[in-house]
Amino acid sequence: EWIYALVAPFSSLLDEMTLADLEGAWQRLQEPSPVIYLESATLRALEPLLGLPGGNVQVLPADELLAAVWDTPDALALVPFEALEPRWKVIALDGQSPVRNDFQATTYPLKAYYGWQGKEEALAALQMAVVDGDFPQLISNRDPSRMTVLIMTGVTALVRATAVKMEEKGMTYPGEAVREWLVNADLTHISNEVSFSPVCPDPVSYPGPLIFCSKPEYIELLDDVGTDVIELTGNHGVDWGRDALAYSLDLYRQRGWAYYAAGEDIFQAREAVTIEHNGNKLAFIGCNPAGPEFIWATETQSGVANCDYPWMWERIRQLTTEGYQVIATFQYFETYRHYVEPFEERDFRSMADAGAVIVSGSQAHHPMAMEFYRGSFIHYGLGNLFFDQMHKGGLIPDATRKEFIDRYVFYNNRHISTEILTAMLEDYARPRPMTAAERYEFLTEIFTVTRWGDVP
Repeated sequence: EWIYALVAPFSSLLDEMTLADLEGAWQRLQEPSPVIYLESATLRALEPLLGLPGGNVQVLPADELLAAVWDTPDALALVPFEALEPRWKVIALDGQSPVRNDFQATTYPLKAYYGWQGKEEALAALQMAVVDGDFPQLISNRDPSRMTVLIMTGVTALVRATAVKMEEKGMTYPGEAVREWLVNADLTHISNEVSFSPVCPDPVSYPGPLIFCSKPEYIELLDDVGTDVIELTGNHGVDWGRDALAYSLDLYRQRGWAYYAAGEDIFQAREAVTIEHNGNKLAFIGCNPAGPEFIWATETQSGVANCDYPWMWERIRQLTTEGYQVIATFQYFETYRHYVEPFEERDFRSMADAGAVIVSGSQAHHPMAMEFYRGSFIHYGLGNLFFDQMHKGGLIPDATRKEFIDRYVFYNNRHISTEILTAMLEDYARPRPMTAAERYEFLTEIFTVTRWGDVP
């Protein structure tokens, strides 16, 4: 069974198509019809499924498809699953996408079946080897046991108005509308900026104090959304004292969650956490260059990892040499704009230069642009996840209600796809998926200021 994907440039605003629309475009039954690029082997596989192609279906060598699609307005391509890479955007077909965990191959139309021809003895030996599991790649080009879906999120701060809403409406209230996105991943990352404390007082709505803590029972929300990895680069981890940080680390350990970027001393705080899942080796490493200085861990004091850039570059290189796909995250200097300044490019790109395949900004309350850089994907700021910033016409821009949740897909220990999910904060606590119109407007804003960088 061979799976094929409908793809567009990553910068496309198209999210899904119906099979009927694809067949119409393929056969050029309507005008205008998009140009559809594919290689000759894919044409032979899909022509029996989609019918006689129109003149807009163009055959190119496999290594020319990406550049052609990026250079042709509204163009699409059809590629085999194994040819996916992050600069493609996978377009869902009748609601099905082969880069999602809920993919159902039985009802997905873009697939073909292959067999073997040859001498009887050779075919029997090959069949025996396949049955024994020696050549899984001969059974299908998409093996779910080789795939890992990772969700990365922005700011979580269970304080102030968000915490008040949790007290009023239940601990799991903030996550209800986006829970499916988070729990359906194999690994879910939460950047929790605020430590839990058993002596944390009742929350006060905005503006309230800027010295933050979360009640221990609030961790039920993180349980409910399927947390696996906790990032601790945030500025408020020791607001309630280092005992609160130690208490929080113990809560994470009790749940079996991996955590990184804070610890009992600088050596623990700056070390990467490594996870292996379905043959994919992932390493998470992060730091905080913004301070304030008192939050940073030292050789004798717990806290958050400061950005020792030369040390991080070397550690990322080591992890890459060991076969890890490195995800580097920042609690960078906060800003309220979409576009990226040169000093931000310098520091984020330095992690990619060292070998990180994904570099993600966890600091941004205001979502920011993204780019491809030397084979890596950099997202400079995801915005909030669970935090109460939704003022209109006040000090906080309305853009802080807009959120990115990034879905990364790894296959055979390679980053093959990124899906950008978008949400809108409601009721000071509860993000919900954007409407189609909201998403179109938001992505247009972001893509307008995005310099895509390393594209064909």
